[in-house]
Amino acid sequence: MQRYNILWADDEIDLLKPHILFLEQRGYDITPVNNASDAVELSDEKHFDVVFLDEHMPGMSGLEALALIKSNKPNLPVVMITKNEEEHIMEEAIGSKIADYLIKPLNPSQILLSVKKILDNKRLVLEKTNLNYQQEFRKISMAFMDDMNHEQWADIYRKLVHWELQMDQPDNQEMGDVLDMQKTEANANFAKFIIRNYESWLNNPSSDKPMMSHQLMKKKVFPELGTKPVFMILIDNLRIDQWKVIEPELLEYFTLDKEESYYSILPTTTAYARNAIFSGQLPLEMAKTNPDLWVGEDEEEGKNNFEDEFLAKQLRRNNLNVKMSYHKIKNLEEGRNLADTVNNLFKNDLNVIVYNFVDMLSHARTDMAMVRELAPDESAYRSITKSWFLHSPLYDILKKIAEKDVKVIITTDHGTIRVKRPFKIIGDRNVNSNLRYKQGKNLGYEGEKVMTVAKPEKLFLPKPNVSTTYVFAIEDQFFAYPNNYNYYVNFYKDTFQHGGVSMEEMIIPIIFLSSKNVS
Repeated sequence: MQRYNILWADDEIDLLKPHILFLEQRGYDITPVNNASDAVELSDEKHFDVVFLDEHMPGMSGLEALALIKSNKPNLPVVMITKNEEEHIMEEAIGSKIADYLIKPLNPSQILLSVKKILDNKRLVLEKTNLNYQQEFRKISMAFMDDMNHEQWADIYRKLVHWELQMDQPDNQEMGDVLDMQKTEANANFAKFIIRNYESWLNNPSSDKPMMSHQLMKKKVFPELGTKPVFMILIDNLRIDQWKVIEPELLEYFTLDKEESYYSILPTTTAYARNAIFSGQLPLEMAKTNPDLWVGEDEEEGKNNFEDEFLAKQLRRNNLNVKMSYHKIKNLEEGRNLADTVNNLFKNDLNVIVYNFVDMLSHARTDMAMVRELAPDESAYRSITKSWFLHSPLYDILKKIAEKDVKVIITTDHGTIRVKRPFKIIGDRNVNSNLRYKQGKNLGYEGEKVMTVAKPEKLFLPKPNVSTTYVFAIEDQFFAYPNNYNYYVNFYKDTFQHGGVSMEEMIIPIIFLSSKNVS
């Protein structure tokens, strides 16, 4: 067992011998000194894991010593000990980034708790987390044997995300591998669930079905319109785990009213899922009723250039005469411009902001070697998402929005999954390029480990040709052509993709916030 070194400075150090013996019996090595100057000197010369510092000592005070110790070793944990309960002293110590604050008279258990909290916190949390997950593991695995509905699947996915975030530590590899295996098993069962039920969700009015992309505005956004401005912020490709890492930052400014999830339609891509959100229609309905706005796979132009027009039509269809703004942010400059002019939006009933960064990150991760190095796995991908968010114009926009009495809805169009296993498929030159779904005629492949849609109209998908079929990758597959198979495998394995069937792509967050500190 590792022994820790503690430096303890107190002008009455001799009176603390019982406490020192108590800690030594529990495996800690204590270096006692009776003044602050010696504490500063020793902390600079030797290695200590923590410093106990009495606030009131003759000569140099504890607070003065604290400043000097922190200037030399900013990461060395310091526990301030004092008889004085004056608030300004507490605030000064806390402002100097102390690790703990103890009030005399001390008792042994109080000291031991402080030491363990500082030095053994990571190990104790890790052990408890692993124990709790082991207990949950069996419950989750048993659930796969049941005929779960869409709500239960969303709950399973949220639980897996919870444990993934709890165990997101580099020194917890073994238990992390167990969780990865359980997620893989979950996705295999989830794919079977989608294959069995998806068509019924779209065609059978009485089926038990989740809310889906084309119902999002009518069921969740429009009902919020009323006395306060509503900001709907769609961050594309935002998975539930990515939301959870930026959530604490936003809760400094907003109150979390509710957190829900909904299901993306297939294909889980921007062209299909996001257009469905803003039009309130499924892809086949869009292609039929708005051929001027729907851009098919066989056309070169951008497929999401008319989201604002789709939304305006949906508002009129629902007899909503509201003042609306729509902004799509595709780069840093556009984000900064919106941050500078956000005050102009508070006079509107509905403000929609589509933020494209996460989508750009996922594609950049595929195309740029540097980004691939920075985000080799889910943990790093979440870390990059959080780092970007904290330094983005979007964060600035949200902080400015929080100053007013408004409602905020944060959501996405689909998630992504890290693909690991290539699946060989053959198609002609007109087949689309997406790695998680293929649309075309005469698609050739072997095996049943895909979701095949021979009659696209049953899933309300456009059918450019009589023989057009759709094939969706499931679990962590990605499609690769045999004629340049090795290139596809080397270039795309372990990248984040979307378009297919997985919990990560289909079960996505919708968050309702309200301003917290409105003046």
